[in-house]
Amino acid sequence: MSASLRRFIITRVLLTIPMVLILVTMIFFIMRILPGDPIRSQLGPRVSEEQANALRERLGLNRPLYVQYFDFLWDMVTLDFGTALTQGERPILDELGERMPATIELTIPAIAITAVIGIFSGAYAAKNRKKPVDYVIRLMSIVAYSIPVFFMGLIFQILFSVRLPVFPLAGRMDTLMMTTFESRTHFYVIDAILAQNWKALGSVLMHLVLPSVTLGLALSGVFVRLTRVNMIEMLQSDFITAGRARGLPERRLAYRHSLRNTFIPILTLLGLQFAILLAGAVLTETTFSWPGVGRYLVERIQLRDYTAVQATIAVFALFVAAVSLLMDILYAFIDPRIRY
Repeated sequence: MSASLRRFIITRVLLTIPMVLILVTMIFFIMRILPGDPIRSQLGPRVSEEQANALRERLGLNRPLYVQYFDFLWDMVTLDFGTALTQGERPILDELGERMPATIELTIPAIAITAVIGIFSGAYAAKNRKKPVDYVIRLMSIVAYSIPVFFMGLIFQILFSVRLPVFPLAGRMDTLMMTTFESRTHFYVIDAILAQNWKALGSVLMHLVLPSVTLGLALSGVFVRLTRVNMIEMLQSDFITAGRARGLPERRLAYRHSLRNTFIPILTLLGLQFAILLAGAVLTETTFSWPGVGRYLVERIQLRDYTAVQATIAVFALFVAAVSLLMDILYAFIDPRIRY
């Protein structure tokens, strides 16, 4: 590893720390400013003040705010978030450990759909610049990006689950199969393949189609426009002009030479969009009753569950920061100029 790359990685790691710290700090104080009492959400509105105070003392909510804040930071460093206020005695990390695979299993095909549709549609639009197909693709990309994720999901549910019952309406697997399906990794696709349960695998994949397509289409418009702009610039560069002078086919110049050279900015945006995909997964999981981290977060926010919301946001922040850091390092390998 060169000295410049090592210095770049150290700098990016050091810059990631305050970014995560600012995010979790905002969540910590916002949750305490919002109206509502998580203790009464857990015990009910008729609970006596003595019982509520006893639970606050047991959970440490009666301590000074700065003490709770530094305790939370220590919990984040040690990855020991304790138990949720409204979820009994089960550790929060166990809850997230079961739900995070569902979110990742939804996000991976979604980002693949985003990249494939966005990149190839953008490249095709650039190759046919100022032709009718170019205007159609650009219009569709604007529409896809403008429609809210939850609304697009509802439209797909009505079209392909109610009117044309092709895909399941919600969930990760058929209810009857869930009673006999054994999940070891909580990644249902992997578990079904390992168990050679092809019927369960088919059910899982069918349940993945609508939510992943919804999430993928919602962000594909960004990649259409980015790919198109970079491709047009690349098609006007000197080496492409030289290729045309040598008689190389336009298709080869567009897809083999120009598109390859546009991947650096696309790769950077792909890593940044991963965070937006996780945010979009919150709405998608709620719409399709997908038992992932996003739906868990919405449920905990509604109950004003301090500990669960803080822990979920912290895990989200660490996960997104790790992905962004990985993409930056990969970008530095591809293009050494950004190390300096």
